[in-house]
Amino acid sequence: MRLAVIADVHGNVLALDAVLADIGRQGVDKTVNLGDVVSGPLWPRETYERLATLGFPTVRGNHDRALCDPVAGLGPSNSYAVAQLRVAANPRSWERQAVRDLAADACKALATLPLTLEPLPGVVACHGTPTSDTTYFLEQVTDGALRLASVASIRQQLGSLTASLVLCGHTHVQRLVQIGGTLIVNPGSVGCPAYVDDSPPAHVCETGSPHARYAILDDQSGAWSVEHRAIAYDWAVASARAAANGRPEWAMALATGRVR
Repeated sequence: MRLAVIADVHGNVLALDAVLADIGRQGVDKTVNLGDVVSGPLWPRETYERLATLGFPTVRGNHDRALCDPVAGLGPSNSYAVAQLRVAANPRSWERQAVRDLAADACKALATLPLTLEPLPGVVACHGTPTSDTTYFLEQVTDGALRLASVASIRQQLGSLTASLVLCGHTHVQRLVQIGGTLIVNPGSVGCPAYVDDSPPAHVCETGSPHARYAILDDQSGAWSVEHRAIAYDWAVASARAAANGRPEWAMALATGRVR
């Protein structure tokens, strides 16, 4: 089986198209999407429509869920309305443009994706960890940046899971970790190579280049081999789009893979 794994497209349809073209040349049997599909100041509607036509197995990311996160104590209609107003009122929210540009049914479709999937026997796909779409699986925050987590921390996130392969995203960092009989792979981010997270503990993620990232996995040898790929695309256009939509920090990240 030859598997392509994408994650964290974040509405960057230009990066997505470059990655899809590269996947098309790799002879893969299946492509899996690890979530955070549209949120960001780029092309949410175009990204949603492109992926909807392809029907890849897809898990829910934290930003997908935030598109219409229910508000406790309210009925479904009011919950949806209040959630949209809350998101749209936050000028730093990654969801702001997606909520504005996507139809309500598209927001709901993304927000109700499953937390985990088993795209193949013995393979588990998630966004953050198998039990949380916000928790970092393979990294921890140290001195304001992401670092490789300890073995004990990663084992704790695995819990009782015994899959031979776990696929995760969320941190946008390409990573490959072996814990006992389980291989854990983060393919990196297709569409967002750097970000600032102000939530405690505040930190940054910087990959150092603007390339679109994904991974190819192959088990023809009897064990999974992993190839992390970094694909060039016209990131200057994506950066200009972010700047035009009032997000200079995104513009810098898209152009450089850095936020400082």
